[in-house]
This record gives sequence, C-alpha cells and structure tokens, in this order.
Amino acid sequence: MIEHGLDVIHALKRLAIAILIVAALAGGATAQPRPAPATKPEGEMRWALYVTLAPAWFDPGEVAGSFLTPFWVLYALHDALVKPMPGNLMTPSLAESWTVSADQRVYDFKLREGLKFHNGDPFTADDVKFSFQRSKVGKVLKDRVREVEVAGPARVRFHLHEPFPDFMAYYGTLASGAGWIVPRKYVEKVGDEGFKRQPVGLGPYKFVSHTPGVELVMEAYEGYWRKVPSVKRLVFKSVPEPTTRAAMLKNGEVDVAYMLDTPAALELKRDPNFRLGFSGAIGVHYLDFFDQWDPKSPWHDRRVRLAANHAVDRRALSEAETLGASRPTGSMAPRKFDFTLALPPYPYDPAKAKQLLAEAGFPNGFDGGDFYPYPPYWSAGETIVG
Repeated sequence: MIEHGLDVIHALKRLAIAILIVAALAGGATAQPRPAPATKPEGEMRWALYVTLAPAWFDPGEVAGSFLTPFWVLYALHDALVKPMPGNLMTPSLAESWTVSADQRVYDFKLREGLKFHNGDPFTADDVKFSFQRSKVGKVLKDRVREVEVAGPARVRFHLHEPFPDFMAYYGTLASGAGWIVPRKYVEKVGDEGFKRQPVGLGPYKFVSHTPGVELVMEAYEGYWRKVPSVKRLVFKSVPEPTTRAAMLKNGEVDVAYMLDTPAALELKRDPNFRLGFSGAIGVHYLDFFDQWDPKSPWHDRRVRLAANHAVDRRALSEAETLGASRPTGSMAPRKFDFTLALPPYPYDPAKAKQLLAEAGFPNGFDGGDFYPYPPYWSAGETIVG
C-alpha cells in the first residue's frame, strides 16, 4: 500500500515522520546491533518533497539547531553519539553509554567500536572531537565546554567550565548537530564544500547523487551497525506544487508525498488504493495582536481580543485545512512539551463575541487592520491560538 502524509506545520512534523520512517528502514530504535538479515536490501522508495534539499543539509556541522529540516536527511546519511529515536529522546547510538562526574563537569562517552564510515574510514574518538569543534552549534553550548579530551580510540570526555544541566539536552537531542559525526580525515581532504557535494557518514544510507532542485538519491549501507536497511534505494524528489505531488502519487511516480492540499487529500482519501496519514504534529498556529500595545487601537481592549477568540471556529478550520487532523488548543506552547499547562481553546460562540464587542463600544464591528499569522515565536503578547 502506498502511504501519504498530510501536513500543515513545518519542521517538527517533518522531523517526526523522518525519524520514524528512517528508523523503520534502518531497523527500529534499539541501541544494540542486531544480526544482519539473510536477504540483502532490495527495491526502491520514491518521495515527493515540498522543499528543495539544500547541500548544507548534508553536513551536520552546518546545523545550528534553530532549523530542524536538515535532520530529515541527517537521519539517513549520518549518525550521532546520542539521538532521539522512537520511544527514547536520548537513545545511545554511536556512544554505547555515558557517565557524568560527581561535580557535573565531565561527561564521559564510551564509543561503539569497529564501526566504519561509508568510505571505509574507521570511526574514532578523534572524529567526535573534530565534529564538535567544527559544528555551528553556537555559544550556548560551545562556551560551556572547556576541553574535548580524546581519552582513547573509543572514549571521549567533555570537560565543562562549570556544571551545565542542559548539556545533554543540547548535545544529545536535535537542539544542535554537534553530536552528529563526520570523518575528520575525509573532511580535511575534500574541504567543507567538497563534503557537501559528496557527503560521507555513518548512517543507514550512503550518498549516491544530488541534482539541485530535482532529486537526492541514496542507497543502503550494508555495513550499518544497527541493522542493514530493508529498502535498497531512496529517491527524494523536490516537487514544490501540491497538485503535482498528488498527480505523481496517482501515476505511481512516487510512493510517499508530503503536504498535500485539502482538495487533493480529500480525493486520495476516497481512493482505497491510498492511505492518508497525519504526522502527529506538535507545532501551533496562531494570530498575534501586535496592535494591542497601542492605546488608540481597538485591540487594546481585552474584551475585543476575547471576542475575536470566541468568533473563531477552530474545529471548522481544522476540518477545512487538515481534514480534522489538527487539534484545537488554547495555548501557544505545544501540549506535548514537558511542563506545558494544558489550556482548553475558547469555545466558538458568535453571540458571546457580539456581546463583548458591543460592551467594548463596537456593536457594528470595526476594521481589524493587519493580522500576523503563525509565529514569529519571539513576539510577545496575547494571541488567538488554533
């Protein structure tokens, strides 16, 4: 059966799908290597993506953490000491284990031995140090690390200036690409630009070719430590138009497509030959009232902002935009985030909205001016959350 994804949020949704699919192709979330299957990888999976893959996304050192889309590719081409996998936010991968000193200043990683990069170079502690030093992780993490010590071929110690409880949250998750490993000798030989053109990693798939704006091709790496992938060849095609992506599905040109528009998704949903899926997004869309800070603006009155909340039919929007897959919420913070206060959405109540507008002195409404949909997350103020 061909599987399709309908998505309305951006990086976090794509990431959830990418992790699950690549993990499945590469043998699941177990941290221990399994015996190789008796049969070799076979077949091909073709994907219709709604973005153009950038060569910078092939290099973990370019990932600063503020943009999650590159991990879509990194999970296939590369591997990390510790990374999120299904069921475990910090799954031991290239690192078998790690310990923290009593004074919280030293993180000691025991590396998995006997692994080789796609080009045959052995994986060593020196590659871990090199990858961290060249990464664009930023000051939040790098300024807290006093020294990266290569304590042996399979042991690395990070010495911090002072205790930093969030070290693993930055190094061992998707907050940065600093824990994703590249081969030092190869990078020094070909340079950063050469590495983007022909990346070499430790992941379940190795780079074959990239035609900018057209497609990325990868093939199974049979030396992958976790498990040899089941699918031999992956082809990621850049297809910006949703109608074209849907047409490619119907014509059998691709097996998986993301970000279908509602009409195409409805059509495919009615077809028993296709399966429509939702990624389980954790992002939130909302409208900002920037004008609330202007005393002359109607939005300065809380009753007006409350009226706007009651005037929005969130469920109808969800049905229209994502076939009901999006869950209305009353909070700017995704409910799946740790410690998030679960706030219910304001109920759809047009009569209440009219009453509040009248009380605020606008019985006939007013020109609301400009609205600011979706984040910027840096904005501060009251919002309508959908």
